[in-house]
Amino acid sequence: MRSEIFGNPAFTRFWLARGASGFAYQMSAVAIGWQIYALTGSVFNLGLAGLMEFLPQFLLTLVVGHVADRVDRRVIAMVSQFTQCVLAAFLAAGSFGHFLGLHGIFACIFLIGVARAFEVPSIQALLPTLVPAEELPSRLAFAGSVFKFSVIAGPALGGFLYMAGPQAVYMTAAGVSLAGSVCLAGIRRSRTTQRKKSATLESVLLGIKYIRAHPDILGAISLDLFAVLLGGATSLLPVYAKDILNTGSAGLGILRAAPSVGALAMSLYLTRRTLKRNVGRVMFTAVAVFGLATIIFGISRSLVLSVAALVVLGASDMISVVIRSTLVQLDTPDELRGRVSAVNAIFIGTSNQLGDFESGLVAAWIGAVPAVIAGGLGTLAVVALWMRFFPGLRHRNTLTAK
Repeated sequence: MRSEIFGNPAFTRFWLARGASGFAYQMSAVAIGWQIYALTGSVFNLGLAGLMEFLPQFLLTLVVGHVADRVDRRVIAMVSQFTQCVLAAFLAAGSFGHFLGLHGIFACIFLIGVARAFEVPSIQALLPTLVPAEELPSRLAFAGSVFKFSVIAGPALGGFLYMAGPQAVYMTAAGVSLAGSVCLAGIRRSRTTQRKKSATLESVLLGIKYIRAHPDILGAISLDLFAVLLGGATSLLPVYAKDILNTGSAGLGILRAAPSVGALAMSLYLTRRTLKRNVGRVMFTAVAVFGLATIIFGISRSLVLSVAALVVLGASDMISVVIRSTLVQLDTPDELRGRVSAVNAIFIGTSNQLGDFESGLVAAWIGAVPAVIAGGLGTLAVVALWMRFFPGLRHRNTLTAK
């Protein structure tokens, strides 16, 4: 397995670039959050920061997907990462020179959101052109493990560097983004040449039409959307740490890291043990386990049990992510992968953003514990309904359509 992963120079550069992107983003997110709160003391402004990043992804979905199917994807991802490098360097200069106010930070966040809106579908659609189809599941799992490592280590390093000032975090993030851009520049041009056709409304909307016409893809993407939308409990972790588990800030850090630890462990396992049979049932089972783990976390009053539930939650979510990502990439022709990946990305982004909003809204209405339990039950209900609505996906045997 080691030779298979590191013996492909293009894939090595790919996962290094993707890891660099995740690492730089996670570091910057910590610094931006701390800096905004230090400047304003407003929780509302923290919410606005998330909205400023999400808006470009939402508004540009159809555009970035079409571009990813018409322009060399590695070039798009490379330019996007270099743009984030420049923006991070500007944030560093502004923080060091004290000329960067709240509006300047928001402007940089918006532009980072624009860059990532172009990067995410392009880099997702790039991978299937770098490795054989039969190796894609294990490569996705390995790339996922690298990304999860960045989710765990990035904020930790960002918080440590912030002690020297936000400019230290931003300059480090700029260097990491630059390294990722260089890695992408070293990848040879994709063996598949995108067709150069003029943009029309029909061609832009073709990704959505393709998803609607293919039940397995529609079912896999929408299952993740509604499961995360209903079952997202991570936004309520501060409430559990402070008021329910009484663990304080140290416990909150452990709780936040637990899902990523589970996801990292599962992704490393899936790198060596590729899913080959009954993938539809495995995916539905994994999402059901996600819902059960959410319920257990909701009713738990023990830090140990809560952490264990979150680890299982992260691990089961990773199984679903690998299966869904592989199905979407392998069932989609290369000339449409950019547009389909863009729609997939907005589904994921919407489920995460609206999931946090939904959890907070329901918690304010009926309380944190009932909200988490209701979310877990809602996830189980979605699994039951989707198994009935998408019987082909339920009976899907292999990751490759036959």
